[in-house]
Amino acid sequence: MLLVVKEPARRAFRNTLGRLSFAVAWVYLAMVVGVALAEQRTLPGVPETPSAVAAFRINACEAGAVPDGKTDCTEALQKALDRAGKMGGGIVELPAGVYRVQGHLVIPANVTLQGVFQTAPTTARWGETTPAGTVLLAYEGRGSEEGEPFLRLAGNHATVAGISVVYPESSPKDVPPVPYPPCVASTDTENVCIQNCLLVNPYEGIRLIRAHRHLVRNVTGYPIKRGIYVDECYDIGRIENVHFWPFGVRYRPDDPYCQWINLNGVAFEFARTDWHYVINTFCFGYGIGYRFSQSAHGSANGNFLGIGADSCQRAVVVEQAQPPGLLITNGEFVGRWTSQDSVTLDVGPDVQGKVSLVNCSFWGPIDRCVVMRSPHAQLTLSACHFCQWDVANQGSPAVEIEAGFATLQGCTFDLDTAQHIHVHSGVRSVIVTANQAPGGLRVNNEAGRKLQMGLNAEDPIQWTPEARLHYRLDIGQPGDSRYLLSWYGPEKSDRTFRWSTPKSQLILPVEPDRTYELLLEASIPRALEGKQVTLNLGDQVLAVLKSGENRVRIPAQKTEKLTLQIRSPGWIPAESTKQSNDRRVLGVQVFSLMVKGEGAGEKIFDANTGEWPTP
Repeated sequence: MLLVVKEPARRAFRNTLGRLSFAVAWVYLAMVVGVALAEQRTLPGVPETPSAVAAFRINACEAGAVPDGKTDCTEALQKALDRAGKMGGGIVELPAGVYRVQGHLVIPANVTLQGVFQTAPTTARWGETTPAGTVLLAYEGRGSEEGEPFLRLAGNHATVAGISVVYPESSPKDVPPVPYPPCVASTDTENVCIQNCLLVNPYEGIRLIRAHRHLVRNVTGYPIKRGIYVDECYDIGRIENVHFWPFGVRYRPDDPYCQWINLNGVAFEFARTDWHYVINTFCFGYGIGYRFSQSAHGSANGNFLGIGADSCQRAVVVEQAQPPGLLITNGEFVGRWTSQDSVTLDVGPDVQGKVSLVNCSFWGPIDRCVVMRSPHAQLTLSACHFCQWDVANQGSPAVEIEAGFATLQGCTFDLDTAQHIHVHSGVRSVIVTANQAPGGLRVNNEAGRKLQMGLNAEDPIQWTPEARLHYRLDIGQPGDSRYLLSWYGPEKSDRTFRWSTPKSQLILPVEPDRTYELLLEASIPRALEGKQVTLNLGDQVLAVLKSGENRVRIPAQKTEKLTLQIRSPGWIPAESTKQSNDRRVLGVQVFSLMVKGEGAGEKIFDANTGEWPTP
């Protein structure tokens, strides 16, 4: 017999069943809670009372630390850290004050040593060595780089946060600086963290070895020999918002202490690390800003976004890289103040992997912005901006490719100079496309067909055979730099001129197989009276120059470019005249050139503007 149940009855049955299930669940929960209360137990991981919550936070002062800067707090702080570790984790709180630590501290797994700062602290701009807030004074290990670090992150998830560390016995008067073990270190750990900290003057700031998935965030300071070192990180580490700058020191390029760091210090060093993320970091006043080295375990690859290095002898040094490469984006790189030989990107001869820079900018006292020396590596420069280079007026290019593979595309060059890029014969393949420079992109090509170029800005001056036979060049006027290498900038007295260096070059358009007459107007300074100043074609002396007009015969050439050199002893105005502060090494003043080839007409082409005289 088939039982037919109408819809209203089915709905009433479901509602009744739902109410019964809900009631049963409440009864079961009441029974569980009753049993737990009867046995005075808590659910796993949930504190029984508000006082149990407080047990996870230990106040260091209540535990015996005295923040007066005089009492040794090593034992009290370590006991508090150990107590938190035995509880399975916790926070040891350091109220504001100065804590003297004669020894070192070990931070167990799942424990945070927490000061008052919630953002990256700094000292005053100049001269303040002991900042406010939570400050630890470090003393142990003076005289040796080996030994226990001041703060060891000894277990997974160990953290130091919100503190400043000062080494009171490390003085800027000590040159070379006195070594100490690392300020913060971690080995064989996972997920350790250093954040919101100021490391005022450690010899070495942070050392992370096999510290996988570490996080370094919001850290400031002026580490002396090295800021951060990473090796054997086999799972992605992260370094964010780190600012190494001369906090607490009045920086001067000639100060012995600052100079030592500016020549020997390394701000960031990466050895073996697999796909590191480095974001928004900056350093000032180091010998090397970012060093990519090779340890016994290998080298680095990773993503480096928004990194900067100011006043560094070498901003980025690549000694080795993994095949996936170093991907550098939005970098800003500046040469060392007062330097004559800074290089902002140096790709060494042993590099195997790829080095790629996108949207980076280079400026300041730089000799060469980029030097590529590896026969094996691939260098890519895309949408980069080259503002200044050749600070010593030696004729250096912005980019020098000595070997290997390179691509330059969509880059801009600010200077109107005779040489933007120098491609050597030892390269394997170089592609230069879609680059711009005032007056046109100029590439010194020694590689022949191994260099491919296209769609680059061209020189607006069009040199016809007639123009190459008879033209005038006014030195110091706009447009002269395309013909000059290793000269000082334009100057003016009663007329414009430039000073030569001891070896300055003239790069002049000529018609092949024609002899030329050159009329060169110069002034020989008193400092060089009685000394020989010559005009050379290679090693051949064409003329000994004197003040006034110098008429020189030039033998026929096989190419459309003639390179002459003015050679002179160097002299320094500040050493010849008491009223001068000019420390440049000068040669002679040159005002103008008139170049006339065999069979030339009477019309004179203006080499500065690219125009013929109007009738």
